[in-house]
Amino acid sequence: MKILVLADEEEKKYWDYYKPGALKDYNLIISCGDLNRRYLEFIVTMASCPVLYVRGNHDKTYRKEPPEGCICIEDKVYDYKGLRILGLGGSNRYIPGAPEQYTNQEMENRIHKVNREIVLRNGFDILVTHSPAKGYGDMDDLPHIGFDSFNALLEKWKPGYMFYGHVHSTYSHGKFEREMMHPSGTKLINAFGSYEFEIGEDEYPAVGQTGSFLYDLVMTLKDKKRKT
Repeated sequence: MKILVLADEEEKKYWDYYKPGALKDYNLIISCGDLNRRYLEFIVTMASCPVLYVRGNHDKTYRKEPPEGCICIEDKVYDYKGLRILGLGGSNRYIPGAPEQYTNQEMENRIHKVNREIVLRNGFDILVTHSPAKGYGDMDDLPHIGFDSFNALLEKWKPGYMFYGHVHSTYSHGKFEREMMHPSGTKLINAFGSYEFEIGEDEYPAVGQTGSFLYDLVMTLKDKKRKT
């Protein structure tokens, strides 16, 4: 499965200088936040695959005017052809009361609320966030400190990948790293701008084979219905 991940800065090649067919090879497109909603609407129109997104700390208008045609995966586990994708957007709180900003405890509460979905699916394969995990790809200033609650989440469920943004290559003062490994074994990828990624079928469960009896039964029935 070929995936395009986006974050923080609109790529001119996918918007201003778009060439027909530039998005045709992707099976899935994921936004990690802080992107113009018009950009995502353009991309979903030109692509032949779903566009998923979480909100960044600057996506204050998304709740009233979400990107049309795109799928919000905030606080849920989204299943795409067997690939289980958990979305948790937003950044560390640096302005009291500001939308899309959270304390670490508030992020823990969000994770707790979605835990039932995670357990039902026997885990998840990709974590999509806007902020990095604390100590892994984040910065020292308050707005860009990562969430420690993400570290606990990764250690518990050990997904194959985590995509995030928020830390830009243009002003990270040498702390920008495109890829790194987490102690849990999860591969961490900063999606600033864009990142092309291919995940093999052997890296996530086939439809109906997560090991969760109820969820596998439901997904198997859905898959059979889709094919008939």
